Amino acid sequence: MKIVFVGPTLPDAQVLAAQDIVIRPPAIQGDLLRAVRSGASAIGIIDGNFEYVAPIWHKEILHALSHGIKVYGAASMGALRAAECADFGMIGVGRIFSDYAAGMLDDDADVALLHGPAELGYLPLTVPLVNVLATLKHLQQTAAITADAAATLARAARAIFYKERTWSEIIRRARLSSTIDRQCLMTTLKSGAVDQKRLDALELLGLMAHADDHRGERPTGWTFQATSMWKAVANAADEAG
Repeated sequence: MKIVFVGPTLPDAQVLAAQDIVIRPPAIQGDLLRAVRSGASAIGIIDGNFEYVAPIWHKEILHALSHGIKVYGAASMGALRAAECADFGMIGVGRIFSDYAAGMLDDDADVALLHGPAELGYLPLTVPLVNVLATLKHLQQTAAITADAAATLARAARAIFYKERTWSEIIRRARLSSTIDRQCLMTTLKSGAVDQKRLDALELLGLMAHADDHRGERPTGWTFQATSMWKAVANAADEAG
């Protein structure tokens, strides 16, 4: 069984995923453990909750890997965890993962955004920094904006808390030259927007669609340690069902 945890990054994942992939909501602590126990052969992590609940624990990923389960990560919290657990065999996918792995990104909040509930299709209310940077790079490469404007907008975006980062707020804080038509710039930014998180998530779904639906060999370079903290989390997962 292949399982992917995803939400606001790819709201239409259920429609886009291969038939043998089970789509589950953004992961929280304990979800990967339950996936392992339910017989998962491959696990994809795209989105995870973190603000009001315990986030995906690295130990859960190591536990899954120790059972020969392929664990993929991309786009959002999955990219973060993949960069942190790559040395143990987690498979990172996409540009965002690569940027974290290379140290070009280093803040967890760079992939975060404010969004509506699942019932409203995770309606995005802010723009994640990784999408801002991808958009500015694209617009600069196509000569839609200058290099100076792109750099100024990027600096402004980095300084904004993720729950307040919108294109209008980025433009306001950038304090660009008065000769620049702000409404025209807003149109350019929105029409040329690059949703890098979505692109990376789609790449993960594509890889998992072609992954073998069976567990592989257990890793030989390291051994999973069932610490007292791990046992406490495992017991809590049992109680939660």
